[in-house]
Amino acid sequence: MSSSVIDFVATEARFGAHNYEPIGVVLSRGEGVWVWDTDGNRYLDCLSAYSAVSQGHCHPKILAAMVEQAQRLTLTSRAFHNDQLALFYEEIAALTGSHKVLPMNSGAEAVESAIKSVRKWGYEVKGVPDGQAEIIVCANNFHGRTLGIVGFSTDPETRAHFGPFAPGFRIIPFGDAAALEDAITPNTVAFLVEPIQGEAGVIIPPAGYFTEVRKLCTANNVMLVLDEIQTGLGRTGKLLAEQHEGIEADVTLLGKALSGGFYPVSAVLSNNDVLGTLRPGQHGSTFGGNPLACAVARAAIRVLVEEGMIENAARQGARFLEGLNDIRSNTIREVRGRGLMLAVELDPEAGRARRYCEALQAKGILAKDTHEHTIRIAPPLVITSDQVDWALEQLTTTLTQNFS
Repeated sequence: MSSSVIDFVATEARFGAHNYEPIGVVLSRGEGVWVWDTDGNRYLDCLSAYSAVSQGHCHPKILAAMVEQAQRLTLTSRAFHNDQLALFYEEIAALTGSHKVLPMNSGAEAVESAIKSVRKWGYEVKGVPDGQAEIIVCANNFHGRTLGIVGFSTDPETRAHFGPFAPGFRIIPFGDAAALEDAITPNTVAFLVEPIQGEAGVIIPPAGYFTEVRKLCTANNVMLVLDEIQTGLGRTGKLLAEQHEGIEADVTLLGKALSGGFYPVSAVLSNNDVLGTLRPGQHGSTFGGNPLACAVARAAIRVLVEEGMIENAARQGARFLEGLNDIRSNTIREVRGRGLMLAVELDPEAGRARRYCEALQAKGILAKDTHEHTIRIAPPLVITSDQVDWALEQLTTTLTQNFS
């Protein structure tokens, strides 16, 4: 690393909480699928800020919308109406087929909001006795970092020394419909689940799983809450990952790509029953639904559709997945993916995935490890065939080299 990079890293380490372990690169500029470090080196971004910059870095139309709105009005709080919120509601509802929208800021806030809402629905509509609502979740889930959420995580790193935790959650294996059926009780108000478990290493459930899940939730009057914060808005080659099995969730959570990486924007999308139980003063956010956020989100979803990014994710994802499967290396245990949400799981004897990510950095590719032995690959949805092919060349060289 150059002296300037070392200075940035050292200063960050001196003043910042050590709750991340970044790859050793200091980025200063981005455009499309590319990012540049402070020394001017260019990299193909294969993480997309955990899918938040799906539309590509600094998309000019989203940028223009942000600048224009920032010059007019940024924040009113929800104490007053603004001229962007209603338009955002109308457009996101039309795009997703939703009936009600609750705007928030971060993905974790959307999850917390959904938990509150389905519990309230359970007490006021389903008739669950007060204080006894249960929500079913899956092992190896990742829904955020708040205290309420980590309480139902199965990852020791996220839970250790943060308790005590709130009750009311039952954990079952992911991809096992029979386990869901066995876990449902009269007090079950919701099943909260990721369509694909991203942080766990891009774990894809068996075909037909969500079809069966939908039937079980409907039969037992349980709200199906799909956390599409990573999978949603085109990442898997469909607008929403639920569309791969032709189902509809009762509650859908969006975030990350909802703003194209410009601003924290998230949303809870629901039928009337769940969000319809909320009354003034019972839930809110000072910044949730602010005019700047709404203008940015409107532009982000507009370019996603108008520029064919969802269809491109399907095409390039298939090309990327085929290329990864063609790599012949004893280092690779399994390749998984749907659309441009991909992962390469390494054989444990190959060592930590981080060293392969560091080797990729030297070749101009930025990817990130997860769960010790998995490399996540999620480039912006604007990636081209030539760029996919170039990335595959670097990955092939890296995954077939001898690190011993």
